[in-house]
Amino acid sequence: MPQSFDAIVIGAGQSGPFLAARLAEAGWKTALIERTHLGGTCVNDGCTPTKTLVASARAAWIARRAADFGVMLEGGVSVDMQAVKARKDRVVGASVKSLNDWLRNMENLTVFDGEGSFVSASEVEVDGEVLAAPRIFINTGARPQVPDWPGIETVPYLTNTTMMDVDFLPEHLVIAGASYIGLEFAQMYRRFGSKVTVIDRGKLPAPREDAEISEAILDILEAEGVEFVFETRDVRVENTGEGVRLSLTAGGESRTIEGSHLLLALGRTPNTDALNLPAAGLLANAKGFIEVDDHLRTSVPGIWAMGDVNGRGAFTHTSYNEFEIVADNVLDGGERSLAGRIPAYALYIDPPLGRVGMNERQVRETRRPALVATMPMQKVARARERSETLGMMKILVDAETQRILGAAILGIEGDEVIHTILAYMAADKPYTLLQQTMHIHPTVSELVPTLLGGLKPLE
Repeated sequence: MPQSFDAIVIGAGQSGPFLAARLAEAGWKTALIERTHLGGTCVNDGCTPTKTLVASARAAWIARRAADFGVMLEGGVSVDMQAVKARKDRVVGASVKSLNDWLRNMENLTVFDGEGSFVSASEVEVDGEVLAAPRIFINTGARPQVPDWPGIETVPYLTNTTMMDVDFLPEHLVIAGASYIGLEFAQMYRRFGSKVTVIDRGKLPAPREDAEISEAILDILEAEGVEFVFETRDVRVENTGEGVRLSLTAGGESRTIEGSHLLLALGRTPNTDALNLPAAGLLANAKGFIEVDDHLRTSVPGIWAMGDVNGRGAFTHTSYNEFEIVADNVLDGGERSLAGRIPAYALYIDPPLGRVGMNERQVRETRRPALVATMPMQKVARARERSETLGMMKILVDAETQRILGAAILGIEGDEVIHTILAYMAADKPYTLLQQTMHIHPTVSELVPTLLGGLKPLE
């Protein structure tokens, strides 16, 4: 006989736990199913641990540059990777403990440790026990993609998950993938002291960005000693006993790269294969995602899908936003939806990239008259004061409505400054209001009005 609940939440990433808690607080008898760790990718092997490692890497980088600021360090700088990992583990452990203490002691909420699989549209099996509920919410996330390269099964490759167990310094880290995960690890481990080589099929890193932003990212990382190999094809890998050897073509020419370790950062695969979706009347699309409408509802009444698993966003903040939308719809009788959600994200190299709205290519595709402005970070007083002048700002505006269409800030505090622009976009205010608003000096934000003053027609 199935155990009955008012709601079942499958997966405890950045939507699941908070939705389960809201439902339980509302008096719903709720089951939360998680096969590994509460908190999902973000807390366990994503945002929290990687940004903790980024902070340690930055500390090493600043220490090596101390003389630039008139600070003398005797004896040089060394990195204790076991201590770096221990610090990361403490930060992650505190977050995981907090989640467990909160959720496992909550009235009306039962946490089931195991993998959930549909039995029907209203039943889920976990560890041999069947749970039943009229409403089921999926938040199973995604996992690292593994390519089908010849020889890949012979190599003890790393992913962003297994990198969390590394407590040593790789002599030569080869990273496959020049997007966000790959770039963050590339700079991080270069700053720790590893030789780093990044390979990618494209012509530039961070391919979803405009070319000048990608080129600026490339300049930043190459200046720190990261090597890039672009336009790679026909990759083969082999275990050399002491490391890994990659045979490939780059720009049409054969090349061999040998490293001590290989990190795969080639994208993410949604965790839908173990859910037995057909039993619930659901099918994943060609990319493995569960398709949803703007209210996160699937094609089967009573089943919702949130977070990475639905393909509508791939970040912690998009997943959390989807919890808010579902909670508003299901519990509060509201009408919040994904419609009109403004894309916003950051790339956490140092300096970071803050992004919001459309890039130039997307604006051109709309064929609307637009204005564009760019500015190097060298013009920002705070950047000069901190001797961190790499990067640039870029903004795009609708020439007729004066509304901001998108922006990129690659520079110190770019991940924070971008929220000023996001706020004006969300409020549907003209860029002139932002341009005419007095800003505090010396900040990075004060240059946004100056940036807007340089708008010119996008030709």
